[in-house]
Amino acid sequence: MDEEYDVIVLGTGLTECILSGLLSVEGKKVLHMDRNDYYGGDSASLNLTQLYRKFRPDQSPPTELGRDRDYAVDLIPKFIIATGELTKILVHTDVTRYLEFKQIAGSFVYRDGKISKVPSTEMEAVKSPLMGLFEKRRAKKFFEFLQGWKDEDPTTHQGINLDRDSMKTVYEKFGLEPGTQDFIGHAMALYLDDDYITKPARPTYDRIILYTASMARYGKSPYIYPLYGLGELPQSFARLSAIYGGTYMLDKQIDEIVTDADGNFVGVTSGGETVKAKQVIGDPSYFGAGKSIDGGKMRVVEDGKVVRAICLLKHPIPGTEDSDSLQIIIPQNQVNRRNDIYIAMVSSTHNVCAKDVYVAIVSTIVETDKPELEIAPGLNLLGPIHEKFVSIEPLYTPTTSGKSDNIFITRSYDATSHFETVVEDVQDVWKRVVGKDLVLKKRDLEVQE
Repeated sequence: MDEEYDVIVLGTGLTECILSGLLSVEGKKVLHMDRNDYYGGDSASLNLTQLYRKFRPDQSPPTELGRDRDYAVDLIPKFIIATGELTKILVHTDVTRYLEFKQIAGSFVYRDGKISKVPSTEMEAVKSPLMGLFEKRRAKKFFEFLQGWKDEDPTTHQGINLDRDSMKTVYEKFGLEPGTQDFIGHAMALYLDDDYITKPARPTYDRIILYTASMARYGKSPYIYPLYGLGELPQSFARLSAIYGGTYMLDKQIDEIVTDADGNFVGVTSGGETVKAKQVIGDPSYFGAGKSIDGGKMRVVEDGKVVRAICLLKHPIPGTEDSDSLQIIIPQNQVNRRNDIYIAMVSSTHNVCAKDVYVAIVSTIVETDKPELEIAPGLNLLGPIHEKFVSIEPLYTPTTSGKSDNIFITRSYDATSHFETVVEDVQDVWKRVVGKDLVLKKRDLEVQE
């Protein structure tokens, strides 16, 4: 291992694999290493044996769950927004040739003890059971205002300045009730909490337009999902990297991140050999993950925790029109919390589990010292749960930009239900590593009905 590389990438999570793929395409010489013997890191999809080995090492999977190879259970529950940033990267890099996508059948929101479909057009708003007659009229006007907005035409602004006025001002102008604000802010703009309400309205406008455009793109929901699970995504970007000369090494323990006397990155030691590179990118688990290393230097800090429960069901979720896949958002106000609770469900339609099995993952940001109780409102919507695997994972954030020592650390996967924040991290790390913005071309993506 005496070659020198431009970049060493540690961990094969989606963030790291997108970066190694893009850097390889850019002509960089990339070495990509992972301590696991499978791709995906924290964003892997596991078969039954791997799932039980991770959560119940002393137990074998029960035979009634079917064949091991029929399963690809995601550790991190996220969907792809059809016209979102990850789709742009998939299309720009042509990674879509390794993947097949399927729609997610429904997008739902929890309100006053019931599950309802999220309206995404003026017409759906008028029919929605989420609102009374007069509120429907107000919501219709609100949606017409958003769809009609043109930056260059002040007559479409109705006296509102999206860059100056808060979302609170916009809601008040249209007289929208708190319950309506809940589903707009959380189930359409996909905010985790209510902090956005006091901030300028532009980002919320952008998010709602993204949701409605994605909804219009394929019909049933704004989300798409790769067949055989999310673990296919990092693998596909790894293939891209390999085509452009990237080198991959799995099942490699990383013994040390080597730095010089000034603390600058020199190389990585694995199995007694050190390989050198100009820069290193990696997930927080390779950099102490909250512990101080390198003579007391803290490279990443814990920024909260996420609790996730992977639930295997033998039936669709009640009250969701027997959907074979869906997202349910429980806005925090509905359950007296600060953060939303998410439910993401997929099934054998997506080739991720045996026939007649449904995989539902309930997740939220931890707020108390009893995390499992916090997801109870979500678990209670699922009906009888056949198997449940609970994890509580820290969220790590890097302490420095990496520009001074050439050590660039990615963020942990957050509690959002989509990949937009992952792509923000990719763009942020890219700019720090390469020194310029990531620019993508626009094309369209094929999706199965």
